Amino acid sequence: MPASLFSHLRRHRRGYLTLCAVLLLGLVPEPPDRAPGPHLEAVRERDFLSIQTRNTPTTYYEGREGPTGFEYELMRRFADHLDVSLTLDADHNIAGVLQAVREEGDLGAAALPLDPTQPGLLFSRPIMPLQPLLVYRRGLPPPQGIDDLAGLEIGTLSGTGTDLVMRELQAEHPRLGWKESANMEVAALLGQVANGRLDAAVVFEHQFRLNRLFFPEVEDGFRLGKPLSLAWAFPAGQGLGLVREANRFLDQLQGSGLLERLETRYFGRDNYLEYVGARTFIGHVHARLPDYAELFREAARGSGFDWKLLAAVGYQESHWRPRATSPTGVRGLMMLTNATAAEMDVDNRLDPAQSIDGGARYLRELKDRLPESITGEDRLFMALAAYNVGLGHLYDARRLAEGRGGDPDAWADVRDALPLLQEREWFSKTRHGYARGGEPVIYVRNVRRYYEILAYVYRSQQQFHQLNARLPEEAESGIFDLVPPSS
Repeated sequence: MPASLFSHLRRHRRGYLTLCAVLLLGLVPEPPDRAPGPHLEAVRERDFLSIQTRNTPTTYYEGREGPTGFEYELMRRFADHLDVSLTLDADHNIAGVLQAVREEGDLGAAALPLDPTQPGLLFSRPIMPLQPLLVYRRGLPPPQGIDDLAGLEIGTLSGTGTDLVMRELQAEHPRLGWKESANMEVAALLGQVANGRLDAAVVFEHQFRLNRLFFPEVEDGFRLGKPLSLAWAFPAGQGLGLVREANRFLDQLQGSGLLERLETRYFGRDNYLEYVGARTFIGHVHARLPDYAELFREAARGSGFDWKLLAAVGYQESHWRPRATSPTGVRGLMMLTNATAAEMDVDNRLDPAQSIDGGARYLRELKDRLPESITGEDRLFMALAAYNVGLGHLYDARRLAEGRGGDPDAWADVRDALPLLQEREWFSKTRHGYARGGEPVIYVRNVRRYYEILAYVYRSQQQFHQLNARLPEEAESGIFDLVPPSS
């Protein structure tokens, strides 16, 4: 390698690290007999793959239907590729993940930046780019570049790769200083910006896209430098078989287009209009919901639903306004028709307690009346659609879905069929005729989104309370290590 190129890469550490990774994985010869190596053989012999990870929205977490997350999807598919089971240890920060891989794990999958200089570790091929992004608190003058960061309280997470980016920038901008934490996660860091304890933060762009709906007080500023690479980490000294098999698996995933589809599914949503709506919603969560939260909890105890789901339905119906009235005469917080109110023994639709209780019992009745063949979340989503458009029109859409070769018990297929109820070619074939079938599709989507935000907000509040309980106010500065300007 020419000395000038080597010098250039040393000044630009990320390019140097990427080249090191390429050389490391490209120059190691494939064994003539293609023997799997001791590590891969050990995994197959014991019949399970041990993964070290982190409990975060971008890696692995428990969803309503069980474990989920972008890297969890990859881990699960890799275990299936090896025809072994999967065990996870998610009780780590990044430094803990790397140390556990060195000592006991088969691989680390935890939004790890590719860094071949880490001792005792090997890395897979890059999985996806990690673009550092400066975000800031709404109301501050929008920073346009590095020079605008002087004097701001900036935070980032150590060990994630964003701290390396900040150190590179400091070499060129000596006045740049920041705080970094080894024990926080991205949501808590964005929470520090939202509540005013930090002015700005440096996170990865996909992390912000995933979280921005929950932190409408935080704005995106500008990208910092070139992307890093997300990769998996493996213990060194145990052969290259498992690393090579992981690279082969990732190559197949990319070649099939599935890797890109998973990235889009987990990180691709960034609808600005949806974000603006979420900002309004969270404002109402603080200003209006406290007046009705206990009523939603009472109705949940009686109907068996999560109270936050009922609250999401109430917001979609009336924005939690107990005297709301539609042009067609539907009224109240849960917007009950006269017929539904009578069926549910609701005397006064404008009474929030009666409206919420009646709406919850009506949703339960709709869900119970659906065929037993509809299960899981499909059953809930169809009950929500029926709350909006009526059970008869939902059954019509199910028949249309089946007639078009779809599954009448799958919400995805019924969702596609519902808008057809607006077209004479289709609704003329149904029992109940025309319906504004696009509305229940939007309705269910919005309720799901409001519920998701509510669940996140309340879960985050609990986590922040736990953090504050562990760390007295006077010790909160200990969450961060200060990295002062270099001049």
